[in-house]
Amino acid sequence: MSAGLRIGLVPPLWTPIPPKTYGGIERVVYLLTEELVRRGHDVTLFGTGDSITSAKLEPVCERNMLDYMANTEANVYEPYANAAVTRVIERAGDCDVLHFHIGMQWLPFASLSTTPSLFTIHTFASYDDRWLARNFPGVALNGISHYQAAQVEHGTGRSIPVVYNGCNFETFQPNYEAGQYLAFLGRMSHDKNPLGAIQIAQAAGMPIILAGQAQEKKEEAYFEKEIEPLIDGKRVSYIGPVNHEQKTELLRNAAALIFPVQWEEPFGLVMVEAMACGTPVLARSLGSVEEVVDTGVTGYHAPEIEGMIELLPATLKLDRRRVRERAEERFSYPRMVDGYLELYASLAES
Repeated sequence: MSAGLRIGLVPPLWTPIPPKTYGGIERVVYLLTEELVRRGHDVTLFGTGDSITSAKLEPVCERNMLDYMANTEANVYEPYANAAVTRVIERAGDCDVLHFHIGMQWLPFASLSTTPSLFTIHTFASYDDRWLARNFPGVALNGISHYQAAQVEHGTGRSIPVVYNGCNFETFQPNYEAGQYLAFLGRMSHDKNPLGAIQIAQAAGMPIILAGQAQEKKEEAYFEKEIEPLIDGKRVSYIGPVNHEQKTELLRNAAALIFPVQWEEPFGLVMVEAMACGTPVLARSLGSVEEVVDTGVTGYHAPEIEGMIELLPATLKLDRRRVRERAEERFSYPRMVDGYLELYASLAES
């Protein structure tokens, strides 16, 4: 692919680019942005003013929305996202391709642009998403797993290409000696299910370290009721949100990552980040999990918590060096960028 495309990238506004702690989509956008610039493309990032990027930064708001909301300066997200999309549409003539990483509810606005647009679907595809996909066929879509893409294709008559999320393996120092604890990393929410992770650890007689945070009032209530009473600092420890260095230390020194989701996970980047550390994954078989986890190589999965408990001993015996090697073969960020450049080229030429 020759250099020279003018690309407008539109990330969520929840965190800066790159995110300081939690922010899977924002981290993917950061890797995509930096690699596109490195390959010689002209990239404009329509993000928050506190983002750090090699691309041209077009700030939509001064700081990220989580900071605004924590300081009670903002109450709702939508007006700011509306402003971002408006800014993008105004500047569309300066780009060959617009690439949106925000929610599908903003897809109709992209249809107003004369510049070809690509929407990456980062979440579970709902009925509303399928309705939008069906009614705005002029906006290109891609999924981040074949499971997720199939949910969008159902009833829409569209063929949705897939580009797996990528990880920068060079920033994760592997540890090929298994640790003595289990790890959970994710939002403190019912869907991510830290309670299930605790149950697995207790059944195995192993300590577990939880990292992450609640991001809304419903999740805060879940954490206070279901998780907080179980934290004793010994068998169950909680370290809160973590930056990249803290995340790497947590994952590389763990015996396994426990991923007991209770929703149809569209990808699950934290599974790949654990694998980058050489740490195998024990997951619940929902959504994309069966695509991301190579059974018997990078981890195991089961449909219920009871089955996960039974598979933990086998998970702990996996070759950690092979865990990392296999994950890097499949999920390196240059491979992700190659996939998006193919989609950009087809759009720019159409």
